[in-house]
Amino acid sequence: MAEETKKKGISPLMILPPVLFALLAALFLWGMTGKEGGNKLPSTREGGTVPALTLTQLGDREVFTDEMLKADGVKLVNFFASWCAPCRVEHAQLMEMQAEGIVLYGINYKDDPVKGLQFLEELGDPYAELAADPDGRTALDWGLYGVPETFVIDGNGTVVKRFAGPITASILENVIRPAMAEAAAN
Repeated sequence: MAEETKKKGISPLMILPPVLFALLAALFLWGMTGKEGGNKLPSTREGGTVPALTLTQLGDREVFTDEMLKADGVKLVNFFASWCAPCRVEHAQLMEMQAEGIVLYGINYKDDPVKGLQFLEELGDPYAELAADPDGRTALDWGLYGVPETFVIDGNGTVVKRFAGPITASILENVIRPAMAEAAAN
């Protein structure tokens, strides 16, 4: 009798593992992207004033201050590091943004200062202002998830948008530019 059952087809118990795996994979994917997909990490900074900066000098550039971030105009604060592969990927886009006149403030995150400066020497320096966060204190105050991460700041020093990950042409057009327009309207 057992031989007849084997010959008739696949047991329901054999189908169960692949079906459960597919359901768990779908649940995992939904959990990673959320209902709307994309960069949905929560930010405690959006809508709030930029926190005080605890930065050090990088190279011969003067350290910028949180007061500078509260001055008129739209600004972007970009956390980067020489050891960060996605930072290298986004760098050409940052250079294009700088050529367009977009004001970028760079914060070199937990990096060897020499390597941070070599990174900029090799790929170009897109930053109007530059400083270092060697111990990660400023990153912690800003709620940084990792690098690269970019914040759009309005002329009142309010964080309009936080974007975690490398800025691509698509991200620039669909996320950063709309946030910059919102910041300019404030």
